Amino acid sequence: MKDVYLLSGFLGSGKTSLLSNLIAQFKAEGIKPAVIMNELGKLAFDSRAVDEDIPLKEMLEGCICCTGSEKMEAQLQTLLAGEDFDVLLIETTGAAHPVEALDAVFSPLFANELNIKGIITVADCKRWLEREKLSPQTRMLFLEQIRHAHLIVANKVDLLTEEEVFNVSMQLQAINSSAPIIQTSNSKISINAIQNLEATFHQKEVQEVSIGKQLFLSSRLHTFKEPINQETFEEWIRNLPDTVYRMKGYVPLEGHKNPFLFQYAYGMIQWLPEYMKMVPQIVIIGEQIDKLQIVGDTGND
Repeated sequence: MKDVYLLSGFLGSGKTSLLSNLIAQFKAEGIKPAVIMNELGKLAFDSRAVDEDIPLKEMLEGCICCTGSEKMEAQLQTLLAGEDFDVLLIETTGAAHPVEALDAVFSPLFANELNIKGIITVADCKRWLEREKLSPQTRMLFLEQIRHAHLIVANKVDLLTEEEVFNVSMQLQAINSSAPIIQTSNSKISINAIQNLEATFHQKEVQEVSIGKQLFLSSRLHTFKEPINQETFEEWIRNLPDTVYRMKGYVPLEGHKNPFLFQYAYGMIQWLPEYMKMVPQIVIIGEQIDKLQIVGDTGND
C-alpha cells in the first residue's frame, strides 16, 4: 500500500511551496515521492518546482474533479505500473472542491494499492481576512476546502499581527473542529505532521475505509456477493441521505454477463456497459457512511 496525500487550497495559498517542502523532507528520509499536479492552464508552470528525479504526472487544462476523473485514473495506473515510489503527493488546482478531487482518487481499481492518508488544505490567512471581497461562489469553495480538510496549514501568518493570527486560527477551527491547525510561513511544516494522519482499515466481509482519525468525511469499499436488480438498486439510491456525496465502481446487474460501470453524484445516476469482467465493487464517499445499509447486504456489516 502506498500512502497518498491530497493537497488542497485556494489559488495562491501556497500549495506548491508545501509540495516542494514535503518532497525535500521525504527525500532526506530516504522515502521516494511521486507527484500528480493539476493545473488549469495549458502550461505546466508549477511543475517546475518538482525535481527531475521525481516521478511526475501532469493534468493540464482542466480540474482533477468532474471530467478529469478518468484522466486521473489513467495517470495513477501509469504511475503504479511503471514507477518506483513510496508516497504519492497530489496537488489539486485551487479551483477544485476537495470532495470531488478525492473522488477522482478513489477507484475500486486501486482499492488495495493506495492508502489515502487525508486532505491537507493550505489556507491563505491574509486572503481569509479579506474573504468578503470574494464572490459568493468563490468564498463558498474557500470554506468547503477548509471544512473537509484533515489537516489545515494556516499559511502566511508572517503577514498578520498576533491578534489576527489568533482570530484566524479560532475561525478556522470553528469551521472544522476535527482538523489540527499548523501556523506557517511559506508552508513549512514537518512531514511528521502529515505522517501522523491516520487512515484506519477494518477488515470485514465488507471493507470500510475511514479517512483521517475521528473525521466526518470517509469512504467505504463495498464488494457485491451476487448480482442485484437494477430497479431495486436505483430505488435504494433515491432514498439515500444527503450525506452520501459520491459513488463509483462496478455493479453486477441481474441478466448481464459483466458488471456495469456505475457513477453517482448530486443525485444523478450513470450506467455504462463494461466489456470486461471487473471486480464487482463500489466506493462510497460521504459522512457517517459506516452506518449505511447497502442494498443486498445480509446485515453482517
